[in-house]
Amino acid sequence: MDRTEKEFEESLMAKIAWYYYLENMTQQSIADILGISRMRVIKLLDKARETGIVQFQIRANPSKRIELEQSLIQKYHLKDIYVVPTNPNSEDVNETIAKAAAMYISNRISDNCFINFGYGDTPSRTLNHLATNVDSTVSYVSLTGGVRYYLPNTQSNIFNAKLYLMPSPLIASSQEMAEAMKNEASIQEISSMIKLASMTIVGIGSMSEDATILKSSILTQNDFILLRMQGAVGDILSHFIDKDGNLIDTEIDSRLISTPLPLLRELNNVIGVAAGESKISAINATLKGKYLDILITDENTAQKLIDLD
Repeated sequence: MDRTEKEFEESLMAKIAWYYYLENMTQQSIADILGISRMRVIKLLDKARETGIVQFQIRANPSKRIELEQSLIQKYHLKDIYVVPTNPNSEDVNETIAKAAAMYISNRISDNCFINFGYGDTPSRTLNHLATNVDSTVSYVSLTGGVRYYLPNTQSNIFNAKLYLMPSPLIASSQEMAEAMKNEASIQEISSMIKLASMTIVGIGSMSEDATILKSSILTQNDFILLRMQGAVGDILSHFIDKDGNLIDTEIDSRLISTPLPLLRELNNVIGVAAGESKISAINATLKGKYLDILITDENTAQKLIDLD
């Protein structure tokens, strides 16, 4: 077997292992996706275990993803990136990215560390996976108001962790109310903790009908229409940004209880967790705005980011 064939087989083994162990797909489903026989899937799973590609975690370095990762690091001047295989049969890309993020972060957690996290579906799922996979004592600090959006589902073990939440709504009724809340001692205390955390996890919102901030009824359809008219391509920490990553100064933003974007830029190890066709423009804008140090995404999203001018 020459080098090219070996790299191809290693890439194939890594994809099969990911789909089988982390996506819980059947061997037949994997065979159908990859266009190979079920028997070949079984043999490659066995070989993946024998050669060490599958250990307690998946160790996968296929050349295509390495090239994607390096290209994105260079294009956006990132510290690191983690690209996982795209599951063409999955309708829940957020779950795939959350699992990958939990794997990535669990290797970098020390006991009694503090991690900032933003509001959103993927960050919330990431914390739920971390709660079941990490034995260390970890404290999580919210980056925005909106306590009920951060409370995990009742089946999650995240309740065993320490949660430090901003005691305020995400959006206040007026700019004056928002400023008064931000000056409260309880919120100032959380803001001080944010600056000392060892890493930060944030989601990236799109301008699609599936956007969490819209589905949660935090904003209305009319709000979204106005934001689009003003050039919004997505949001980070509920701050809406244009295609170049610049904050769109709106009446909504003036009422927002959220970590300011300039402060987000200053934090260490800011990890963005996002993928999907609807989020390409938003992820690109976030990266152009230099709000992230690390991106966790899937192959399809990574390739489309590379293809953008």
